[in-house]
Amino acid sequence: MSYSTQQIRNVAVAGHSSAGKTTLFEALLHAGGVLQTAGSVERGTTVSDFDPMEKARAHSLNTAIASTDHAGIHVNLIDTPGYADFRGPTLSAFSAVETALIVVNASSGIEHGTRRIMEAAKARGLCRVIAINRIDADPGKLGALLDALREEFGSECLPMNLPANGGKSVVDCFFNPAGDSDLGPVADWHQKIIDQVVEINETVMGHYLDEGEAGLSGSELHDAFEQCLREGHLVPVCFVSARNGAGVKELLDLAEKLFPNPLEANPPPFHKNGEPIQASHDPKGHVIADVFKIVNDPFVGKLSIFRVFQGTVRKDTQLLIDDGKKPFKVGHLFKLRGKDHVEVDQAIPGDIAAVAKIEDIHFDAVLHDSHDEDHIHLQPIDFPKPMFGLAIEAATRGQEQKLATALHKLAEEDPSFHIEHNPELNETVIRGLGELHLRVMLERMKERYGVDVKSRPPRIAYRETISTNAEGHHRHKKQTGGAGQFGEVFLKIEPLERGKGFEFVDAVKGGTIPGQFMPAIEKGVRQVLHGGAVAGYQLQDVRVTVYDGKYHTVDSKEVAFVAAGKKAFLDAISKARPQILEPIVSLEVSAPESHMGDITGGLSSKRARISGTDSLRDGEIVIKAQVPLSELTDYAAELKGTTAGRGRYSLEFSHYEPVPGNVQKQLTEAWKPRVEED
Repeated sequence: MSYSTQQIRNVAVAGHSSAGKTTLFEALLHAGGVLQTAGSVERGTTVSDFDPMEKARAHSLNTAIASTDHAGIHVNLIDTPGYADFRGPTLSAFSAVETALIVVNASSGIEHGTRRIMEAAKARGLCRVIAINRIDADPGKLGALLDALREEFGSECLPMNLPANGGKSVVDCFFNPAGDSDLGPVADWHQKIIDQVVEINETVMGHYLDEGEAGLSGSELHDAFEQCLREGHLVPVCFVSARNGAGVKELLDLAEKLFPNPLEANPPPFHKNGEPIQASHDPKGHVIADVFKIVNDPFVGKLSIFRVFQGTVRKDTQLLIDDGKKPFKVGHLFKLRGKDHVEVDQAIPGDIAAVAKIEDIHFDAVLHDSHDEDHIHLQPIDFPKPMFGLAIEAATRGQEQKLATALHKLAEEDPSFHIEHNPELNETVIRGLGELHLRVMLERMKERYGVDVKSRPPRIAYRETISTNAEGHHRHKKQTGGAGQFGEVFLKIEPLERGKGFEFVDAVKGGTIPGQFMPAIEKGVRQVLHGGAVAGYQLQDVRVTVYDGKYHTVDSKEVAFVAAGKKAFLDAISKARPQILEPIVSLEVSAPESHMGDITGGLSSKRARISGTDSLRDGEIVIKAQVPLSELTDYAAELKGTTAGRGRYSLEFSHYEPVPGNVQKQLTEAWKPRVEED
């Protein structure tokens, strides 16, 4: 099918784990004619879960892309993982679509992941559509679930169709509002939809009040509906059963009639030199495309998947990466269908495509064909900070380089998988969003790259800071027979607001220290920032002001001022009531309400501050707390034991705050700093 930008619909299928996203993804491809038979998650035959690890676990661990044509539109679908541990790839997909199709399991109802995905899609300005799946499994609960969705996410959640015949079919509420459903007359809901849509636009509201629904033109109603979706004033709810097909074709019909095309949605948040700009979606304009996914395929090589926002990418097009210093020619252009790559001639604005074997491309790179777009970037996605960590090393001597290569390739693919190296401890730490996230990464490392590792808990990323103003001084003087070393530094330090980092100020007057030596002083100060002054941890949130000193015309050298700056800074810190800071995380625990007392009691013993609890459906609760990360080393196993495996939790970095005095004493005494001679 040849199609235009107006005919494209880009949809990310998202939601909590086990909501049936992959099964719905298969059903949509089947209904669109791409598949003769829909695959099965249980049998490992789906288009999207093609990775051996996904087949073994019967869960999606990464995003997968496929497209289908239906009723004159081209639908690009992205299946996303539901586990919170793999939220990074899900959020990445949101930068490539206009619509987030959020799947809710009719039996499980609103879950923790449902809320997170709804919030993330709203923050990205996407049209949100809720698909209630498995409507035939427990049709008696559907009315209560619809009410719960409206209570949880607002009255803007309105059904576009309703279940009928015990969940075996659906009836339309918007275009053909006649007849009954399992939840009563559809006309009542049709009226609520119209009332919701017309109030977004004063002109449309006026026509409606004067002449009723009959007085609204089709284009008027469509434009108002489009505005509602764009502004989040309407969140359509659809009922489907991916297994028996109920509502699946109707969902594609809704995509054709109501889902926004790339020209109708909120514009992508591009910036150039810090100023917002807007892509034109002109197929004849300069190319602007954003890379939202990297795959290191063992057969094809590095695959860079991108969304085109402007211009047309063709075979043999020469494209530039980011700042324009790394051009490459498009040798082959692909559309994806799960693991299969279908070669195409072009990708127009709004479309999703891929190029292979271009090593310089990275996640979130902007591809373009003119130096006019050298400094354009898409607004970064606010990924959750990976807090779970493992210190790793190659299990076999001599595999260090192979390990480094494997880590680099894995980090390219997942923006929430970070690698840290502490040169002082010679410790490599991998960080992810959970225990499962890291376990999967280690398995991939072994199966895909043949690297086995040993792992252990990493050191906690404590920080150091100061709590009051102080001054420091040091004179560095060495005489060795010839030219000596001389440098003297006076400085003052003051604490900054938490999270402000570090400031270095040159306040020297009268040339007591020539400007050429100021970088050397800053270098000495930064050595302390990096290596710590109290317990060997990075120092932060401090302003250092150098205000006086002395130099010698012959003996003053950079090395002397590096040493003087370092020792003067250490002198000031010793007088500034130094503190050790620990990372505090926001923890959310979901579990049956019967375990609430055990969970809160356990958290209290970990210096946690309980901030609240929310009651969910079916006797579930969510406990929210702020906890020192150091107290959660074995929390996964503890929660599993407390709740018989029914509890789950997620955490995100919140802030740093001072450790208790006894902890600071332990950390300080455990650190044995190396004594350096001047």
